[in-house]
Amino acid sequence: MRRTTSLLALLFCVAGMPARAQQVTEIYKCLDPSGRPLFTSDRRDTVGKKCELVARQVMNEAPPAGPAAARPAARERSASPAGFPKEDAGSRASAKDRQREILKRELAQEESMLAKAKKELADQENLRSGDEKNYARVLERLQPYKNTLEVHTKNVDALRQELGKLR
Repeated sequence: MRRTTSLLALLFCVAGMPARAQQVTEIYKCLDPSGRPLFTSDRRDTVGKKCELVARQVMNEAPPAGPAAARPAARERSASPAGFPKEDAGSRASAKDRQREILKRELAQEESMLAKAKKELADQENLRSGDEKNYARVLERLQPYKNTLEVHTKNVDALRQELGKLR
């Protein structure tokens, strides 16, 4: 049992080893003569035993040198060039004003569509044809109007919430 545990630890160590270019790691599960499982990555241990391939991992390139080596390069990349244009407060304010105006236009349009959807639903609720003696048919006919009303209501709420965030 102790040997199996140590081999499992070896298995996890081998799987976590840093890879080199085109390194292939194969893990075998073998049964010794007494029937106990043996996990190994060494093919020489599989000779004369009943073994099957459990895992195969192919690494194509070497990992980076380490997290400390990657940090300076990331800092260098994030620094902008000397002549790179920056956003000033005036352009940021004008962008927010444009965004606010667009949202107000969309809100007005969505509110008009909501009013139209309410009117259509009310008209359809008042309308009843002779073949709709069953109330389920009436509900079935009204459902698309209710769905449209719900969509426009949600859109108006979302636009109002977005406008509230900008103020």
